[in-house]
Amino acid sequence: MRLPLSISSGVKAALANGLPVVALESTIITHGMPYPQNLVTARRVEQVVRENGAEPATIAVLNGQLCVGLEDIQLEDLARSTGAVKLSRADLAIALATGRTGSTTVAATMIAAKLAGIAVFATGGIGGVHRGAETSFDISADLQELAQTPVTVIAAGAKAILDIPKTLEVLETLGVPVITFGQDDFPAFWARSSGLRSPQRLDDPSAIAASHLMRDALGLPGGQLVANPINVDDEIPLEQMEPLIARALSEAQSLNIAQKAVTPFLLGRIFELTAGRSLVANISLVKNNAGLAARIATEICKQNR
Repeated sequence: MRLPLSISSGVKAALANGLPVVALESTIITHGMPYPQNLVTARRVEQVVRENGAEPATIAVLNGQLCVGLEDIQLEDLARSTGAVKLSRADLAIALATGRTGSTTVAATMIAAKLAGIAVFATGGIGGVHRGAETSFDISADLQELAQTPVTVIAAGAKAILDIPKTLEVLETLGVPVITFGQDDFPAFWARSSGLRSPQRLDDPSAIAASHLMRDALGLPGGQLVANPINVDDEIPLEQMEPLIARALSEAQSLNIAQKAVTPFLLGRIFELTAGRSLVANISLVKNNAGLAARIATEICKQNR
């Protein structure tokens, strides 16, 4: 069966010429913020990648086509869409086979990036072990994907709504390198510190690139997680967020919200409880991650020549 993979002309040209490319997920567009802010943010994140010397490749499934790199009209159509499904590893093949339109989570974006030959991916925060997972068994497929798909993922740590200690434990068990950029503490999405020490620290994009290439030389499966702390001016410290997260979690439980619906509900409720401040922080951290991802991708290209 022919794989319905469509790579944009800009991404195709960059890859053919050995130039840096950064993959970008699309769930933030369809499930992360309202229109038109989602479109403005998506365009701005792509621009940040370009300003830092790389070609952006926003990834989504459009009418059964796995699109790596979106034209502006495709980006706008996706931003306006109200029926796009949220796609992870378990859903991706079915969506392609049945002609659906959907946005890609961290796991699905990593799969698409590998298929296209893209080594680096920027997102907001990874999924992980949800609070209460010891009874709900709610653990994101992102963690398994990091263990098996060789893409370096730049995120602002794990989402603060998660059980971060358990998330780090699972990543360690799966053999995923967790590297915090420029500080010793592991960040927690809106907050620069989770209160936990990072397993690894690297301060230079060239060192992160070298680690990526060394894993390939060793034949190790999986990628690496680079935790990039949010800018100081835009962070919301964890002590301010914890009571709001607890309230949102309690509301989700009372409404019997589960599985894929949990994270969008929690992020939306926290947006309301912070009077929009969480969204401002979210946009800031995604742009920050895109810039670092572009610098790492550039270093990988330099060192791979």
